[in-house]
Amino acid sequence: MKYEWRKEEKEIYLPREKPALVKIPKAKYFCIKGKGNPNNGDFSNRIAVLYSLAYAVRMMPKSGFIPNGYFEYTVYPLEGLWDMTEGGKSGDVFNKDELIYTIMIKQPYFVNEEVTEKAFEIVNKKKPDKLLEEVYFDEIEDGLSVQMLHIGSYDAEPETFSKMKDYINENNLKIRSLVHREIYLSDARKVERDKLKTVLRYTVTK
Repeated sequence: MKYEWRKEEKEIYLPREKPALVKIPKAKYFCIKGKGNPNNGDFSNRIAVLYSLAYAVRMMPKSGFIPNGYFEYTVYPLEGLWDMTEGGKSGDVFNKDELIYTIMIKQPYFVNEEVTEKAFEIVNKKKPDKLLEEVYFDEIEDGLSVQMLHIGSYDAEPETFSKMKDYINENNLKIRSLVHREIYLSDARKVERDKLKTVLRYTVTK
């Protein structure tokens, strides 16, 4: 039976529309960093190269290579860590050109250095891209976090973040970093802006 993250990892990927305290375990990711407005083509290109690697892993058995411990699964959604340059933080106007980010796609536990090298080999042969040189494999543990489902435009996220900050203050928690995580459950190319579903997350301490 295919592993479905929507069913097996509901606490992580399908929160409710109200803040909740969760503990996020360490996970493996293909990652790439970038800077600038996410509406620009460079951001889309970075997403594309991540998905090419993610699907290379997913389809490895058809390429004649079966990783140890491999199982059928649904490719995980795109995630991103978002921050702002010092110049962007000092201004009064929110300037998307000053955003800095790390976008990533989670990988199943069986993905290791050997599997990663094989994925790069497959993609380099089928769809070479200079951006592959910027992709790296990493293990990240958010740990104790407050997260919430945001429904609507990305530009309306501050309203949801405000609710999360109220929850954090009311429960005597502290935000570890204003670098926040977003998990994109909807394809912005296919879903209306007011129906987009995005998981928003702050890492916190007690």
